[in-house]
Amino acid sequence: MRSPTPSKAGSVKLLLDGRYSARFAGELAASRQGYFSPRIEVSAQPDEPEFVQTIARRHAIGVTSGQNFLLASWRGVPVTAFAASFLDTSVAIFTLESSGLRQPGDLIGKRIGYRRATEGGVVLDAMMAQLGLPRSQITEVHDRNSFEALRAGEVDAIVAAIDEQPDASSWTLKLNVIKPQDYGIHVPGQVYFASNDLILDQPSLIADVLQGLIRGWQFVYADYEKSVPVLAGASPAGLNSGRLRYDLQQQRELVLPTGGRIGDYDESRWRTLRDILIFAKLGQEDVPIAQTVNYRFLRDVYRRSPDLSAPGVLGVEK
Repeated sequence: MRSPTPSKAGSVKLLLDGRYSARFAGELAASRQGYFSPRIEVSAQPDEPEFVQTIARRHAIGVTSGQNFLLASWRGVPVTAFAASFLDTSVAIFTLESSGLRQPGDLIGKRIGYRRATEGGVVLDAMMAQLGLPRSQITEVHDRNSFEALRAGEVDAIVAAIDEQPDASSWTLKLNVIKPQDYGIHVPGQVYFASNDLILDQPSLIADVLQGLIRGWQFVYADYEKSVPVLAGASPAGLNSGRLRYDLQQQRELVLPTGGRIGDYDESRWRTLRDILIFAKLGQEDVPIAQTVNYRFLRDVYRRSPDLSAPGVLGVEK
């Protein structure tokens, strides 16, 4: 594990579990537009194998998958989730439109490429089990979860995150997308969490960061003509504007589902994720969810600032 990077006096790190991309657009927008306190430093933390532990050790705030967070908290890492960036998983099953594979039942007898012990594999198992489909009749092709493997006919379907799919400029074949949430699998996608010490010592800071995150996502989706240039320049290496806009469109319903509020998950999503992870034998619930997930910050922020959830607060960009 890498040693912590020293922070400026009084600053608090908000670390992203991955490289700068559209999936962290709300955080980047909040930082660039001044929705955060100057004390908040946003930075990417790619390829960190112990990301959740790093957040706890640095007394910081982090963004990672609900699965990574919950497994780490079960192992005793002292962290608490306080909101979501993606209210549902970004994992989906992709097939070529020409294959005729359009729903989970069509996958019986087919070859599916995915990576073991990842969110994709766990969600696939859960969806098949929920639908009563014989998992044994699917041929698993491990580490063949790329779109190139799908194009080459090495597999009939792949499990991948929606922001991994190629855009129209680099891919001419049409894709079908099978989304777990369309079949009753609702689990937290990406979540915001913090070290327990930081939450106990500075609860007002967590509330302020959450309000900034909500405003950041509002800015992102209110008008792409304004937000995409801001986001494209947020990474030291720069982000491609066309690809960025494409990814934002693909993930929009995960950030703001119909009838939902930005950041707002519910207990049923966490219970489903818990049950899925136990079913996959990836962990046991030694720590109750009620001790690792806090809903108070979301309730308080929306109560104090009702304009954040007012109808029409976002634009009509799709």
